[in-house]
Amino acid sequence: MKISARNRLKGKIVEVVLGATTAHVRIDIGGQVITASITNDAVNELGLAAGHDAYAVIKASDVMVAIDD
Repeated sequence: MKISARNRLKGKIVEVVLGATTAHVRIDIGGQVITASITNDAVNELGLAAGHDAYAVIKASDVMVAIDD
């Protein structure tokens, strides 16, 4: 895989939930889980399923920082 995005987090898919048109793909990246919303077509084209390795690729124009009170 070659991609320009620098925020690539490798993990393991723990759940894929298909909706009417959009799926939620949950990826465990070492104890933390990231959820991506992608099309059902993308899930099928990539052959995504629980137990498969995958990358969460984050490309955003803004990143916010927060702390606990």
